[in-house]
Amino acid sequence: MLSPEPIHHAVQSAVLSNSLKATLLVSLSMLVSPLFGQDGKIYPLEAPDEPNAIPLGTGGVDDQPAPESWFRQWGEPMARNVSTATLTPFLPDPEKATGAAVIVAPGGGFMWLSMHNEGWKVAKALADQGIAAFVLKYRLQPTVDSLEEFENQMNRRFEEAGEGASDSNPRPRRPNWDLSNQQTDAETAYAMILDRAEEWGVDVNRIGMMGFSAGAGLTMHCTLNSDPMKLAFIAPIYGGMNAVDLSKKVPPMFSVIASDDFLFQGEFGVVKSWFEAGVPVEFHLYQNGGHGFGLGYPDRTSNRWFEAFMHWVTVNGFLKKS
Repeated sequence: MLSPEPIHHAVQSAVLSNSLKATLLVSLSMLVSPLFGQDGKIYPLEAPDEPNAIPLGTGGVDDQPAPESWFRQWGEPMARNVSTATLTPFLPDPEKATGAAVIVAPGGGFMWLSMHNEGWKVAKALADQGIAAFVLKYRLQPTVDSLEEFENQMNRRFEEAGEGASDSNPRPRRPNWDLSNQQTDAETAYAMILDRAEEWGVDVNRIGMMGFSAGAGLTMHCTLNSDPMKLAFIAPIYGGMNAVDLSKKVPPMFSVIASDDFLFQGEFGVVKSWFEAGVPVEFHLYQNGGHGFGLGYPDRTSNRWFEAFMHWVTVNGFLKKS
């Protein structure tokens, strides 16, 4: 359940920027929804209002058996069967705006999206620091209509993410899924930010991308494969750690994972790839936090990663107005 303090803060911030009104409306819609889903079980949830979500017009999803729907797990709203990609701006108070921007890609194994924990909440935190944030609701792989069967699909996806381990190599492999839809969504979002940069107060040379879990995978995929996206920096948060082939120029990277995350297993390959290529990289391995901690859960060392990220972008000059 949301505490009154974030709602009160959202009310104050909404006065400052039209885009932040989305935060208030989303939060209120969550409050009036049935207060289920405070544990690991999944519960149906009426789709919350997304008043500032801008359709990207990138098409649908082939063989989609069910329409977009929402559920709640661990107290957080999640979307699945997303077939219409959108971009939701969270713009800072003009007096605090730095001109920097971040595309935020929530995670969910490319089958669901943790829209609040890894999307809206993160974007709000970035906007509070003067960074224009844009939550990318990207298209997903189809899932079954039944929540019970979908829960089985979720469990299988987590198992897939950890496969490839053996006694000789306990590290999970990087899943090799077709991300052409998701890459198109990200590229279209990036193009929209470029097109509306003056309106949104964005410096086109300081656009970064931050992704969580599968969103971190999409961030890495776009970094390695997208020619149109000229990202100034990337921040994959608890994504795959396997080494990658840096055959093209890549931006500086800020990377975070917890040692008790099933995606870690002692793998530092992606960090080594950046280091050996001579590209600036900062890596934080936290003692605990598990997987999917978003901005942080109580009593975990990983809770301070966002402060470290803000220090990193500041020191590297990404917040300096040109």
